Amino acid sequence: MKIVGFETLMANAGLRNYLFVRLRTDNGLTGVGEATLEWQEKAVQTLAHEWVEGRVLGRDPFDIEAVVGGMVRDQYQGGATVMTAISGAEVAMWDLIGKACGQPVYRLLGGRCHPRLPAYANGWYGGAREPREFAERAREVVGRGYRALKFDPFGTAWKEMTVEESDSAVARVAAVRQAVGSSVGLMIEFHGRLSAGAAREMINRIERFAPAWCEEPVAPECLDLLAEVKRGTRVPIAAGERLYTLADFARLANLRAADIVQMDLAHCGGLLAGKKIAAMAAVQDIRVAPHCSIGPVALAACLHFDASTPNFFIQEAFAEFDVPWRNQLVKGWNPVVNGEFTLPDGPGLGIELDDEVIAAHPYVANAFPSLWDDAWLTRFTQDRGQ
Repeated sequence: MKIVGFETLMANAGLRNYLFVRLRTDNGLTGVGEATLEWQEKAVQTLAHEWVEGRVLGRDPFDIEAVVGGMVRDQYQGGATVMTAISGAEVAMWDLIGKACGQPVYRLLGGRCHPRLPAYANGWYGGAREPREFAERAREVVGRGYRALKFDPFGTAWKEMTVEESDSAVARVAAVRQAVGSSVGLMIEFHGRLSAGAAREMINRIERFAPAWCEEPVAPECLDLLAEVKRGTRVPIAAGERLYTLADFARLANLRAADIVQMDLAHCGGLLAGKKIAAMAAVQDIRVAPHCSIGPVALAACLHFDASTPNFFIQEAFAEFDVPWRNQLVKGWNPVVNGEFTLPDGPGLGIELDDEVIAAHPYVANAFPSLWDDAWLTRFTQDRGQ
C-alpha cells in the first residue's frame, strides 16, 4: 500500500480556520488528519504542500517511524509551523493504518485502558468580564454534565499585575468556585502571561479555591522559571501545549516542572510522538492531559490517544462551545455526552470529512485575536461565527 494523494481542506470556525489533511492510497483508502495552527493556517498549508507532500507521496503509511522521523530530522529549523504540518500528516497515516487493519486507532496504540474519558470544558466563558457573568456561565457548564472546567480570569494581563487586576482575577475565581461547588474541578488558564514572581503570588492567592491545576503560568519556553514557580507553590502545574519536540518534553519531565503534561498532538509530531512523551512523563509519575483547542479531527486523535495511554488524566473539550457547524465538518460526529467523551469505534479515527460543509465556510484572514488585546475579551464568545 502506497500513499498516492495528498490534499488539504480549510474551513473557518469563528476564531480559527481548521486545516485538514487527507491522504489517499493506491488501494482507495483515505486517511484524515488536522494541521490547524492559530493564525498560521495558510503558512502550514503552504508548507504541507511544498515540503511534507513530497516526503509522504509514494510511502507506505505503516512506515511512520521512518517517514515522520525523517521529516522531523530534515526540517532543520524547527518550530510550530513545520511540526504542525508534520503532525497533520502523521495522524492521517494512522487513520489509514486503522482502516487497512479494520481496527480503531486506539487498539493499534495499545488498546483501551480507561473505561471512561472525562472531559473538562473550555471556551464557555466568552464575553464574561464580571465575576457574576463567569458564575452564570459556569453554572450552565455544570448543567451540561461537566465536572471540570477551565478559564482565564486575567483579562489582558502581561508579566506584572496591578492590585486592581489581581483582585479582579481572584474575584472571578471565587465566583466560579461558589457557583459550581467544591466537587467541580477548576483549571486556571494563565496563557503564559506572568513573570515567575507574579505567577507565584497569584497562584498562592487562589490556592484556597482548590484549583485542579494552574496552566502555563509563565512563558512556555522558560522551563527553568516554570520549575521555580512549581517549587514555590502547592497547586498542581500544567504545561506543554507550546512545546514541539521530544527534547523539549524530556527537559520538562526531567525538571519535574509540571504535574500534568499537555502535549498537543496536532503540533508535537502526532500520535506516536505523543505516546513517547507520555512514557517520559510516566517515568516521572507525571500525568498527561492533551491540549486540544482546535478542530474535530484533532479531537478524535486525542480520544484514541487518551483511551490507550495509562497516565491519561482528562481531555480538553471545546466541542460544545464552538461554532454551530463544527460537528457537520465531520458528518455530524459529536463525541460529548453529559460532560464525558465517547470513543469512536469505527476503523481508523472513525470519522470522515464533509467536503460540502467545509466549502461552505471559507477561510477568514486573521481570525485569531491577540490574547493581550482587549478585543479578545469580546470576540471570544460562544456564539462566534454565527
